[in-house]
Amino acid sequence: MNGLLITLIFTSFGISQNAMAQSRLLEGVKRNPDEANSICESFRELNKENISAGSKKSIQKISIQKNISEVDAEILSMYVRGLYCPETF
Repeated sequence: MNGLLITLIFTSFGISQNAMAQSRLLEGVKRNPDEANSICESFRELNKENISAGSKKSIQKISIQKNISEVDAEILSMYVRGLYCPETF
């Protein structure tokens, strides 16, 4: 029983750390609209080539530029598109 409790504690700690990191990432863009606009411009350029802002290529580009995981880059992409450039696809 103690082993299960310890496992649950470490698992919840890991989940909360990940959530806090994502929150900081989104807050950073929220506080810096120029960064969001730059990302939107990148999405618009991709859209001109009929490439979706949610495509693998786009997500990898954000991941590399921001030095974040592809999962975090995808979350950031959805956040930025939703708030700053919903016209992009």
